[in-house]
Amino acid sequence: MYTSDTICAISTPSGRGGIAVARVSGPDAIEIANRLWRGRALTEALTHTAHLGTVVDPATDAPLDQAVATVFRSPRSFTGENIVEIAVHGSTYIQQQLITLLCRAGARVAEPGEFTRRAFLNQRLDLAEAEAVADIIASSSRAAHRLAISQLQGHFSAHIDRLRNQLIDLAALLELELDFSEEDVEFADRSRLLALAESIRTTLRQLADTFHSGHAITQGIPVAIIGRPNAGKSSLLNALLHTDRAIVSDIPGTTRDTVEDTIDIDGITFRFIDTAGIHHTADPIEQMGIERALQRVSNASIIIWLTTPDEADLPALPATIAEHLSTHTHLILALNKADLAADAAAVLAQQAQSASAARHQIAISAKTGTGLDQLRQTIAQLATADLPADESMIVTNARHHQALMAAADALTALIDGMPTLTTDLLAFHLREAIDHMAAITGSITSDTILTTIFSRFCIGK
Repeated sequence: MYTSDTICAISTPSGRGGIAVARVSGPDAIEIANRLWRGRALTEALTHTAHLGTVVDPATDAPLDQAVATVFRSPRSFTGENIVEIAVHGSTYIQQQLITLLCRAGARVAEPGEFTRRAFLNQRLDLAEAEAVADIIASSSRAAHRLAISQLQGHFSAHIDRLRNQLIDLAALLELELDFSEEDVEFADRSRLLALAESIRTTLRQLADTFHSGHAITQGIPVAIIGRPNAGKSSLLNALLHTDRAIVSDIPGTTRDTVEDTIDIDGITFRFIDTAGIHHTADPIEQMGIERALQRVSNASIIIWLTTPDEADLPALPATIAEHLSTHTHLILALNKADLAADAAAVLAQQAQSASAARHQIAISAKTGTGLDQLRQTIAQLATADLPADESMIVTNARHHQALMAAADALTALIDGMPTLTTDLLAFHLREAIDHMAAITGSITSDTILTTIFSRFCIGK
């Protein structure tokens, strides 16, 4: 990808709006923008200053729009290059003409993510921080935005670099041993190397373990509602969403496929999934719905097991669900239609004995709203129960998770082989771990990976 020419693009969302901003970046950005500018000369403007003027067609001097141009001089800009941002009225015609004029003046249209890629290549951002820019743009909830901001601030990258530098120090000593192999000397203390490798491996695995919850927060945490037919699953979904999203009927088997919708609770997006009633049936269509429900439930982070007062003895949790219960899956036993029970607390306590895997039990009524606030509060608490207090140490990126696991595996090979492996093999596994960690921040990476990452950005970013 070219890095020495000047690029331009509309950085605001496509379509008509009150305002649109065109970004120009590159060595000739200020001169190119000045060619179609009437007002104070942008070539004489100080960095980080905004100026009112008019955008014109240099060929005819015909005005296009009154505008505000903001100048950022290298290296104190987002990309590290000269940048001019031109704010015009949000007419689609004006936007198209502005980009056309900039290209005629010497710029070219930017590729997707090229502005952020230049920021990375010019060391204004590391790779993890650059990916956080995309996460900020894509964030759809307060929680997702907060995690992206913490990544952009660079604390996660700094933590990874500190761990990597510790390994680099020992790797250098191992390499020195290889240089003096004929002397039979040992510069790298093996007990220190083992202790450090075990400590860093533990840290890497702890970071990787946050990915399940961290990724779910950015995408919407899946919450599955399960239970027998007519337990009130669809009614509960509608009550939580405050809308008639699912069909409610007294006829068993009304819900034959999963029904989904999202809701924001305490700044976190949840994807609620209403499933078909789980029971034995001879109806092949209904059975397909049940099988599909079990598949969706197996990927849920939170499961609401909905019961009713007439279920004195709960059936065993379906094996397909039970086998997927882990530290990442939370099970809530919710007694629906509690308003119809003479003693809802006693019924719930009795059912809880059969549902020992459900650590949380709540009596609710989807019809009257009783207990729904407590249910929402419990769901919100469980969403962040597995996450560390330091939000900058939460992994939300699948590439980072893969690199962390690969680095941990390389350290495992080093630890397991410590008693018998030769110095060159120990050094190999250590370098492998260092390279995987470096790939997170982009200290070591390939052009293919960079192209893949930045191609996912919008053109103006």
